[in-house]
Amino acid sequence: MENIFGLFEKIQQEPGLYLGKPSVTALRHFLAGYKFARQEMCITPTETELDFYHEFQPWLQNHFQLQSPNPWDQILLFEYLDEASAFANFFKLLTLFRQRDRQHKANSFKVVL
Repeated sequence: MENIFGLFEKIQQEPGLYLGKPSVTALRHFLAGYKFARQEMCITPTETELDFYHEFQPWLQNHFQLQSPNPWDQILLFEYLDEASAFANFFKLLTLFRQRDRQHKANSFKVVL
């Protein structure tokens, strides 16, 4: 697996294969297992994995203009009310999150004269 976003693409295409059904809660649990397995195998997290693990939750809270101690899957369930809808919207939000990343990188390379 090249990176965590490649894994997300595979899960989005075939959620039943990876999660049993489209479920944002199952997705978060799957990712916790993925992260744990990589730690047990002494695989260092990639920069993109660390970005997702550390920045997605705060970004999501900012996106919805709320503060919550709940994990990101619970925030999505609060916003979208059911597992399937929250799961589908996760991938839309993930796209926005990644665009934030690209925008941030583009801004960091601007030269001010």
